[in-house]
Amino acid sequence: MTEAVQQLLDRQEIVDVIHAYCRNVDLVDAAEVAALFTEDCVVDYGPGLGEPTRGAAELEARLARGLPRFAATSHHVSNIEVTFLGDGTSANAITYLYAWHRHPDGRPDAVLWAQYHDRFVRTVDGWKIRERVLKVAGQENFDVEWYPIGRRGTGDS
Repeated sequence: MTEAVQQLLDRQEIVDVIHAYCRNVDLVDAAEVAALFTEDCVVDYGPGLGEPTRGAAELEARLARGLPRFAATSHHVSNIEVTFLGDGTSANAITYLYAWHRHPDGRPDAVLWAQYHDRFVRTVDGWKIRERVLKVAGQENFDVEWYPIGRRGTGDS
């Protein structure tokens, strides 16, 4: 198979992982979400949500505690950029995110406009996320400190 065809297949598998993440977060399935990450992953949702999570088992436990706090969520992704790092076993991805969150107590819905910054690695089980950092361009009704997306010339680094 040519390298170009292999990269197309790999790119689609990476996009499928990103979509599976969103679907399983919305289904509140922490085990399925954690299965998309490597055992030694590092996931950083931002300084307002605590220290980075280290390892798939810790990620599953964190999500099992955190995901049910919303009555409903809907995660939508677009503008997925995948950059292969040349060795055929790793890639970076930036994914734009719109995430809607319904609070169970009637507070106004919370919304994020953000980006996932990911490092993927090819494993024997397919492509998995090794590192994820969430960076936020805008939000409504969250009282959380986020990492900014890093707009040039605005002081947003």
